[in-house]
Amino acid sequence: MATLAGKLPFRPGGAAVALWPAWIIVLCAYLGTMVWTVAVSLTPSKLVPVMQFAGTHQYERLFKTARWMTSVENMLVFGALFIAASMVLGTLMAIALDRKIAAEGVVRTIWLYPYSLSFIVTGVVWQWMMNPSLGIQKSVNAMGWENFRFDWVTDPDRALYAVVLAAVWQSAGLVMALMLAGLRGIDEDLWKAIRVDGIPVWRGYVSIILPVLRPVMVTAVVLLGIAVVKSYDLVVAMTNGGPGMATDVPAKFIMDFLFVRANVGFASGAATVMLVAVAAAIAPWIYAVYLRKR
Repeated sequence: MATLAGKLPFRPGGAAVALWPAWIIVLCAYLGTMVWTVAVSLTPSKLVPVMQFAGTHQYERLFKTARWMTSVENMLVFGALFIAASMVLGTLMAIALDRKIAAEGVVRTIWLYPYSLSFIVTGVVWQWMMNPSLGIQKSVNAMGWENFRFDWVTDPDRALYAVVLAAVWQSAGLVMALMLAGLRGIDEDLWKAIRVDGIPVWRGYVSIILPVLRPVMVTAVVLLGIAVVKSYDLVVAMTNGGPGMATDVPAKFIMDFLFVRANVGFASGAATVMLVAVAAAIAPWIYAVYLRKR
């Protein structure tokens, strides 16, 4: 086999040719569907796409819809709380593991385990736990604390925070894994310099170590931000957008109008708005990481 391999001609362009099918799939399945969605959003399509130009009618109607504006506000609140809490909790867990705690392997596995679950499973489990008729509240009430309440999924003022709590429980482990990998890559000489200068450990992390890990933190924020935009299955499993519109998000809004109300043009307009918003948010990061001359 070695002799045969040595006689085979080496073609530098072979790898590029082998990637052509993947590029074709990307162009057709991703970019093609994006262009199609934008095109449909400019039509008066209902049940089926109708290629009849209608201008910006769908967008004007979209921004006059109270449910859409509420879903966007919910997404912004959910995203801010979710990303901030996940970053803080995940970073603290990574720092704890970096200090070489006992049974580190077991603790790391337990903390990372929730991330292996799907958002559907996480949503169902937390919905059961917060259900006042069969969850934690019922168990605590049965033990004598009848005034205890943990019915967030049925409370319009707390339902969104219940979704945030479940999302942070699942995703903090991802941040922990990323930050721990970055911390383990820190040069030991840097820690020696911190100890020689008499800098407290907490100050060393805050002022020296974490700024060095800024690229890792940016990556974690981008991944969490993608999860915020895609927040559909967790919301459906926990609250189905309720009570009322307390936990409605743009992804659920789009899916409802696309499959339940059969309004393809309106749903495509909402999807296009989300696409533009995500592109506008990610563009500065792409420029800073890949395009700006260092």
